[in-house]
Formats: sequence, structure tokens, C-alpha cells
Amino acid sequence: MNLEKVVFGFVIVLAATLNFGFFVGDIDQTQHHDIYELFAAIVVNLIATVLKFGDRTQIGAIHLSTSLVADLQLIAAACVWAYASHVAGVGMDAGYTAKVVSLSGGALFANVVSVIILIAETIMQRR
Repeated sequence: MNLEKVVFGFVIVLAATLNFGFFVGDIDQTQHHDIYELFAAIVVNLIATVLKFGDRTQIGAIHLSTSLVADLQLIAAACVWAYASHVAGVGMDAGYTAKVVSLSGGALFANVVSVIILIAETIMQRR
């Protein structure tokens, strides 16, 4: 068993599950979406992006692009949360919560695509 591939798969799946955990819940209810889970999803997605830099294949390029999309959307979600909480002065109302969760949903889709590519790549490999 290749430890590098185990860690790679683990981090990709962990990124997707953390993002899913943040995404699930009523879209406009702030108490259903934990800020720390969003932070964890961002950190793990950034780690997944770093792990994807080494692969020079076409599939590796698609892996990296999906990870960059997820990073961009999760960081945008965190920026919206920070803006609503600290700049706008209204706090996380239903509108801002919906925006944050929607951005997280886009990142979740990118993570799901990455997991599907990982599964397809694993199935295609021969011993």
C-alpha cells in the first residue's frame, strides 16, 4: 500500500465531508452552519491543493483545478461571513447566511467532482 496515495485520498475525502457538514442545514439559519467547520473545510481544502501540485498528468491538472475552485469559493464564503459580522454591522442574517451557504455549495460540488475523479483514476489503474 502506498502511504502517499492513502494520505492523498484521505485529505480529498476529508475536504469533501467537512464541506458537506458545513453545507447541510437550512440555508438561512446561521445556527445550522458552524464557523469553525467552515474554517476547517478551508484549511483541509488548502492542504488538498498543496498535495495536488506534484502531479503533472492531465488528471492531476483537473484535480488541481477542482481544488482551486473549492478554495476560491470557500474563501469567498469566509469573506462574506466576515463582512456581514464585522463590516456591515447587521451580523449573519438570513440573506448573508444564504450567500455563505451557496458559496459553500459550489465548493462542495467541486469537491464531489474531485472525489469522482479520484475514484475513476483508482478504477482505471492496473496492477
